[in-house]
Amino acid sequence: MLIKCFGAAPQGIEAAIVTIEVHAVPGFEFTLVGLPDSAVKESHERIMAALIVNGYKKPRHALTINMAPADIKKEGASYDLPLAIGILSAEEEVQTKLLEHYLIMGELSLDGSLQPIQGVLPIALAAHKAGFKGIILPEQNAREAAVVEGMEVYGLATLNEVVRFLNNTQSFAPVKVDTQAEFTQHAFSTDLDFSDVRGQENVRRAMEVAAAGGHNMLMVGPPGAGKRMMAKRLPSILPPLTLDEALETTKIYSVAGMMAHRKEANGMSSALIVQRPFRSPHHTVTDVALVGGGINPQPGEISLAHNGVLFLDELPEYKRNALEVMRQPLEDRHICVTRAKMKVDYPTSFMLVAAMNPCPCGHYGENNPTHPCTCTPAQIHRYLSRISGPLLDRIDIQCDIQPVPYTMLKDSKPSENSATIRERVIRARAIQQQRFTEYNRTATNAVHCNAQMTPKQVREFCVLNNECDRLLAFAMEKMGFSARAYDRILKVARTIADLAQSATIQPPHLLEAINYRILDKGETII
Repeated sequence: MLIKCFGAAPQGIEAAIVTIEVHAVPGFEFTLVGLPDSAVKESHERIMAALIVNGYKKPRHALTINMAPADIKKEGASYDLPLAIGILSAEEEVQTKLLEHYLIMGELSLDGSLQPIQGVLPIALAAHKAGFKGIILPEQNAREAAVVEGMEVYGLATLNEVVRFLNNTQSFAPVKVDTQAEFTQHAFSTDLDFSDVRGQENVRRAMEVAAAGGHNMLMVGPPGAGKRMMAKRLPSILPPLTLDEALETTKIYSVAGMMAHRKEANGMSSALIVQRPFRSPHHTVTDVALVGGGINPQPGEISLAHNGVLFLDELPEYKRNALEVMRQPLEDRHICVTRAKMKVDYPTSFMLVAAMNPCPCGHYGENNPTHPCTCTPAQIHRYLSRISGPLLDRIDIQCDIQPVPYTMLKDSKPSENSATIRERVIRARAIQQQRFTEYNRTATNAVHCNAQMTPKQVREFCVLNNECDRLLAFAMEKMGFSARAYDRILKVARTIADLAQSATIQPPHLLEAINYRILDKGETII
């Protein structure tokens, strides 16, 4: 007797359909083939225990189970449920007529209850693409899979429920999720708002420019000046995620196993990530944890920040190697993680926002007699040199941040809120979308904002008049800007012009952009 049922194997943020073939002949042998890892091989013991606990007899046949295609590595315990169903079907405990219509995935506990798995959204998308009628999953994963339209999603709690469903002895209602309502309901909900910020008008402006053009940003200032506070509020002024961006971001978090335990305000499991991510790894993070990898490659912090913000506080304290491996993903907007038997590609289109002190003690340039700087020029130079020039070149906006005086802190008048700033940002982004519409029709790597412009597009859309050209030439010679910094200045100037709804770059726009290169002046900060 030959039985077929179907599962899926996540590969990066995609998934491949896996056919589970169970061949039963008289005997007592159990054989599992098809490139399973050790966790999949151990499933035999979990499955047998679960079957016995739930009142099923031990298989009376010798079973050969093939997991095809054999060249795809099968990892983890998520194949427990389809393997158990295949065995029960071979033992004629489960009817086979529905097996070809439903993809089945889930981890089994010894008592037969189903545990959540990783990579559900890519699996559901692969099932829909392959033409399956529906998918059977642990109930904790059901809402995540249900965002895929046109699929029947059944979230079940136990092995017995799955058996009763397949035998048509009990009916279950498919899980429904209103994807559009899910997407719009929480898109703008946030507890962090720029109205909480007092003073710091120059930094607020720099963040508005960064958000409008998708530019990387570095804040330099003493401890307690509000660098982290302002960085955490940056997502509140970014344009809302599109549905495609939300799905792509959710796939990454799904593969990383971070969706099953996300809860909404009503206590239900989260079906979709609808707000731009904000990731803030500690400065002790390793290069693998930052960019992704491992024996079974997982997405790193730069991929978890995809379509959102990656905040690196105390930038010089990060390991040099960890910072340097970010250089290529910052430019390419994706990273390819290669291992001996696997190669996966993760997207990395994020805004890098970093913060640092001006010196090791943090008080250089601060006009505070109670906290004088105790650092020598050599110490300051060594501290700043921890950040390489190539990485610094990839940061478009560098701004100074100073402590807020007491008179501003006690001011009860609210500052401009995030919603108002976000409206200006959205208008500027709309101009950019229109600008790149023709290019994106044929491009493989679409451009969505000014920071992503290619050198060719910089030459096309950042044309300077004679006055601006003379001004930039003087700045390049005086401050020793690199060629990459030249492009960054033009991109930022183009964004400032978009915020002003100006068709051309004017001298004030260019001067403001030049002013955002404080670390390129060939002298000590401030």
